[in-house]
Amino acid sequence: MNKEEIFNFLNEKDFWHEITEHKAVYNMEELSEVDLPYPEADAKNLFVRDDKKKNFYIISVQGNKRVDLKEFRAKNGTRRLSFASETDLMNVMGLIPGAVSPFGMLNDSDCMVQFFIDEDFLKEPGLIGVHPNDNTATVWVKTEDLIAIIKERGNQVHVTQI
Repeated sequence: MNKEEIFNFLNEKDFWHEITEHKAVYNMEELSEVDLPYPEADAKNLFVRDDKKKNFYIISVQGNKRVDLKEFRAKNGTRRLSFASETDLMNVMGLIPGAVSPFGMLNDSDCMVQFFIDEDFLKEPGLIGVHPNDNTATVWVKTEDLIAIIKERGNQVHVTQI
């Protein structure tokens, strides 16, 4: 799904959402220059793979958090992790660098990607801001709705403290 298809999907499902259009951003530093309505709910999304290139993960944390992949591995029982390549990102989710998003799993026809979301996104106000598979916008949705969308699609979802 592309950006417009994501917006249409959310409308068809009648999920509450808000859209913030902005210049293309490729990292959290660039996004910090954008005026966001819910900065505390903005997500940093990492696309990683294990050392056998058999398991892929999206890890979503609040934008101000760091993810220690060694600590994540130990806590979640994965193999050694590293960032997935641009080729993997395109082949698995049809995304480009800078556009990594849990919504990319809607393009994951084989449900290869597991979603790890920081439980802090479930705290008030219960919102998360992610790209709609395009880095020129952020779409704000209820965290529980995003989790339901991903589960309904068939990808594994893990809510954990990161």
